[in-house]
Amino acid sequence: MNKFTCTLAATLAALLALPALAADHAHATYDPLQTFAPYTYPQPANAMRDASGRPGPAFWQNRADYRIEATLEPSTRKLSGSEVITYTNHSPDTLDVLWLQVEQNRYRKDARGAFGGGKFPTEFTSGEHIRSVEVEDAGGHRRKAHWVVSDTRMQVTLPTALKGHGGRLKLHVSWDYTVPGEFGGRTDVNANRQGDIFEMAQWYPRMAVYDDLRGWDTQPYLNSEFYLEYGDFDYRVTVPSDMLVVGSGELLNPQDVLTATERKRLDQARHSDATVTIRSAAEVGDPASRPKQGGTLTWHFAMKNSRDVAFGASTAYIWDAARINLPDGKTALAMSAYPVESAGDKAWGVATQDLKQSVEFFSRTYSPYPYPVAINEAGTAGGMEYPGITFDHKKAAGAVLRMLIAHEIGHTWFPMVVGSNERRDAWMDEGFNTFVDVYEAEAFDGGKYAPKRDSEYAPGKGAPAEQIAAILKDAAAPPPMTLADAIPEKYRHPITYFKAAFGLVLLREEIIGPERFDPAFRRYIATWSYKHPSPSDFFRFMESDTGGDLGWFWRGWYEHNWQFDMAVQKAAYTNGDYHKGVDITVANLDQLVLPATLQLVYDDGSKQDVRVPWETWMQHRSYAIHVDGTRKLKSATLDPALALPDSDRGNNSFAMP
Repeated sequence: MNKFTCTLAATLAALLALPALAADHAHATYDPLQTFAPYTYPQPANAMRDASGRPGPAFWQNRADYRIEATLEPSTRKLSGSEVITYTNHSPDTLDVLWLQVEQNRYRKDARGAFGGGKFPTEFTSGEHIRSVEVEDAGGHRRKAHWVVSDTRMQVTLPTALKGHGGRLKLHVSWDYTVPGEFGGRTDVNANRQGDIFEMAQWYPRMAVYDDLRGWDTQPYLNSEFYLEYGDFDYRVTVPSDMLVVGSGELLNPQDVLTATERKRLDQARHSDATVTIRSAAEVGDPASRPKQGGTLTWHFAMKNSRDVAFGASTAYIWDAARINLPDGKTALAMSAYPVESAGDKAWGVATQDLKQSVEFFSRTYSPYPYPVAINEAGTAGGMEYPGITFDHKKAAGAVLRMLIAHEIGHTWFPMVVGSNERRDAWMDEGFNTFVDVYEAEAFDGGKYAPKRDSEYAPGKGAPAEQIAAILKDAAAPPPMTLADAIPEKYRHPITYFKAAFGLVLLREEIIGPERFDPAFRRYIATWSYKHPSPSDFFRFMESDTGGDLGWFWRGWYEHNWQFDMAVQKAAYTNGDYHKGVDITVANLDQLVLPATLQLVYDDGSKQDVRVPWETWMQHRSYAIHVDGTRKLKSATLDPALALPDSDRGNNSFAMP
């Protein structure tokens, strides 16, 4: 036969086989052409972001440096301040306006975030009061600027447009607001026996991001988190002299705000792996623990290459610290600040050691901790992360506190260093951080608190894969790549945290393998440190660096909630003779595909594992796997380790008659 005749014969044979195939799997929903259709990335590759998932030759990113002075008046709960933002426009565009975030407006009764996002707030304030806005040009001339506040955003019209390719100006803003008492806007005040605790975040007007993907990204603050420019911070906070302040970055004036004893203890902590008490429970409320009585003190902090700063202030803090050992002989300082009610060896008394161990693990495994200090602060913000400081719940203890500390400081890497857009792509923030938590939990104290689980959808119901399978069966569950504020609270943890993280576990342990995944993931962190990667940047980077075409997985796991169901349909000895081996028919019955382990158990008790790669399903709905051998088969089981989120485990095994 000629080539055309051979091809035609093969085609006819294939077509004749299709009815039998359909009859055997009439219940199956799997369509290989849908699963393996060419994948379209959400964001295109170009000179800004290239096809390898790296910043391209034309990549740019704007910058915002801050100098802030603020005063807290505890008696009136008023925070007032002024700031100078040095804004550098590295984009090629000329900017006529600037956009800032004024997120204390989230507490106004008419705030957009007060409607439809869950329970209606029980406390309101009048929001952020902008007292003045001025623009200073390169020559030092200051001019008043017109501004308009819209919900949690403020637009400033520039007297003179800001040129691109390095144009720079200084924006002077003065403001004040009343600190609310209910958590929700990430700023709050909460009562304690020895004084109120003020947790201060989203506390100053901050620059919105202008990027190559959307220009000004001005999503209002409803409840989802942040997207911010990087820069250097120099800030001063003035408080009554009996208060302690713990803040992002390094304290520059300890000689002004600490006693000689406290300075000595702090220096001791910098050289100690054991926790050193800076101010003890017995010293809380003792006037001798403050360098002066009456009046105010100004605490001066600085932080380099950060996207934000936050601080806590209280008369009630116990304060302790210990050295963090970083790679290459470098060190940082772990600190905890908490009220007397939170003390104890089963609660916040061990917080600094938990923080130290978490930071050391993440630093060894992914990249070194970049800041001089890491701080746990206890209040009612529950569990909230900022560069260099986390707010964890003052009532947390034991395993819950341990989990909170590891998770919140883990956010240093995602999204404080790798600065994804949390307000749009929360899965790249919470999911990535939950993923690194998985391995931190396994490493801590022999896995005492492992496995790491963040699923509130099916708590305690089986292994992580079983919980994920339950989520995937819920037709109402949104996929991870859903706008963060559009994800109902019921699904926020199960999808944004748990499913997104489990996808990375599958990539590492089942699809790619640690030997290729781990170095690629570390290179992704290094490549996008202090930059703003998009979902497509991550997808392309991991494909390029690990050498895998993963479009089928991005589509099925992150863009959709496709279910996974593999089955062992039959097993028969080859030509009826077990001496010639066995043929085992496996099938993929639903739209998601994954590689799997097929375990054969023989009548002598021995076992044999056969790997079924995901490529098996590019052209097949079912496939007969031949396994050589001279033993009688007892059973064949797919995924014996229960590592995959199989929706129906009842069809995963076949027992020989």
